[in-house]
Amino acid sequence: MSSAPKLLVVELWGVGDQAMATPFLQEAARRYRVWLLGKPYAADLRPRFWPQVEIIPWTAPWTVLRGKYRLHRWPWREIVRVGMRLRRERFDFGVSGRWDPRDHFLLFLAGVRHRIGFRRAGSQLWLTRALEPPDARAHRYDLWRAVGRPLEIDLPERSQRRAPPRAGRALGVVHTGAAQPVRVWPLERYRALVGRLRQRGWAIQVLCDPGQVDGWREQGEPSAVAPGSVSDLLEWIDRAAWFVGNDSGAGHVAALAGVRTFTIFGPQVPAGFTPLHPEAEYIEGKPCPAKPCFDLCRYPEPHCLLGVSFEEVWGRLEPWLGSPGRQPAR
Repeated sequence: MSSAPKLLVVELWGVGDQAMATPFLQEAARRYRVWLLGKPYAADLRPRFWPQVEIIPWTAPWTVLRGKYRLHRWPWREIVRVGMRLRRERFDFGVSGRWDPRDHFLLFLAGVRHRIGFRRAGSQLWLTRALEPPDARAHRYDLWRAVGRPLEIDLPERSQRRAPPRAGRALGVVHTGAAQPVRVWPLERYRALVGRLRQRGWAIQVLCDPGQVDGWREQGEPSAVAPGSVSDLLEWIDRAAWFVGNDSGAGHVAALAGVRTFTIFGPQVPAGFTPLHPEAEYIEGKPCPAKPCFDLCRYPEPHCLLGVSFEEVWGRLEPWLGSPGRQPAR
């Protein structure tokens, strides 16, 4: 493997994005020496899902929610330092699974010999292999399939993917957090959902974000846990028969670990972000002319998500769950 070409993979966004890039990373590591440039929590995913991949941890200034285009506040010295660090590795190939000129400029700055990505806004100037822009609603997995083809990395269609076998688990995990408030279904509806699930005989563990712990305790749920890291999250997920939550990184990590997921979507379009599990199910947010709007809502509140009622969620969730004593066939 030491003589294999060196491949730089740029995925600078959330843990869910790293999870969706995992099939590509796993397959790429069979043919290349792979480095991932991404946020530091990649170090929690690496030991379990892609131990052969080297991590270059970095939080890019344009991945913050607000102020990402205030160029005068960007840490330009840090950006140059990262570029020089990458340049020293002398990468043979570099890819980005996004149509993002900033990724393409980083590949150019790093001196990568062969640079592959989806052209946008003239970014083909920084690429040696510019791919046609994808459908804006294409699934992230399909984008990685597309950038893999020039590298002879063949990923199966999503419909052909299989989850690792899991048996003997009866715990349901309900995760009520998300990176941004516009993706968080109201806590009181989750409380009603947890109560209904327990009435049906399910053992339930509530996971949440740190800022939600007090809210859960006020609602009589003292065992609610806010995992402190992706590694902590995986410890709970490994006990789960299924996972219910918002459109968040936690759901993508659960699917990656082989747990079937049910996602409550709001601003995002499910076609692009459904977790990678063959039994993944979801309920879509209400229509809105601004969708997909990612994490910034132009309205006083995200009606696309808040308009999804408890009964609508239960009506989709109940038949998907089955019963505690009868798990769907794998």
